[in-house]
Amino acid sequence: MLQGSCLCGAITFQADAPARDPAACHCTQCRKQSGHYWAAVQVLDDGLKISGSPKWYTSSPGVRRGFCPTCGSFLFWKSDADPDMGVSLGAVDGPTGLHLTRHIFVADKGDYYDIIDGVPQEEQEDG
Repeated sequence: MLQGSCLCGAITFQADAPARDPAACHCTQCRKQSGHYWAAVQVLDDGLKISGSPKWYTSSPGVRRGFCPTCGSFLFWKSDADPDMGVSLGAVDGPTGLHLTRHIFVADKGDYYDIIDGVPQEEQEDG
């Protein structure tokens, strides 16, 4: 079980469903919203409990990004076509026991860093 919160604690979450596919996204949108690349894990919608009132931003057709309206923490990524939600690994309280399985959208990564961890890289997301 993973649990976590935004920086100010106004939004909390608990994942009772298994966390899957820990990945780092290097797309331009994730970099702009998070300030760097964004690491997240997928959790089935019916296994995720969110407390508080995140603000949702429609960043692309059928895609929403959830953040705290008080402190601005970027917490969730949701495609209307998927049965799960991306949850920020950086917002998890305590150890996760997880390791990244892939880097996605590396074609969009910033020029100020290199990916040298040996984790598989995808120019774009394979899905």
